[in-house]
Amino acid sequence: MPSPPHSPGPVDRGVRVLVVEDNVDAAETLADLLRLWGYEVGVVYDGQAAVETAPGFRPDAVLLDIGLPRMNGYEVARWLRRQPDLGGVLLIAVTGYGQASDRARGHEAGFDHHLVKPVDIELLRRLLSELKH
Repeated sequence: MPSPPHSPGPVDRGVRVLVVEDNVDAAETLADLLRLWGYEVGVVYDGQAAVETAPGFRPDAVLLDIGLPRMNGYEVARWLRRQPDLGGVLLIAVTGYGQASDRARGHEAGFDHHLVKPVDIELLRRLLSELKH
């Protein structure tokens, strides 16, 4: 079984990214890439786990699949936006849902960006690089 995200670090911490993806191989591959880029990464495999993990992990960005078990990505996005400590997180849909209606629904749920699988890695890198100060 995959390990849970690392426990919170010191106040002067690196940029944290939470990957929420029910395809374990895809989640781990994306997490490995993010770690190579220098991010602190947490990985969970369903929407409910994202809601349970996010407050303690304190991500700066969430890469969130939409078609998730137990709680879909739209529901997770809405929940995150309602949280005082998490409402400003960079929220990126990483999904197979790419129709205009999917993008509109994602925007309404609070996503900042909508990336369709397979993800343009350079675009993802540019979006996340804005978090580094």
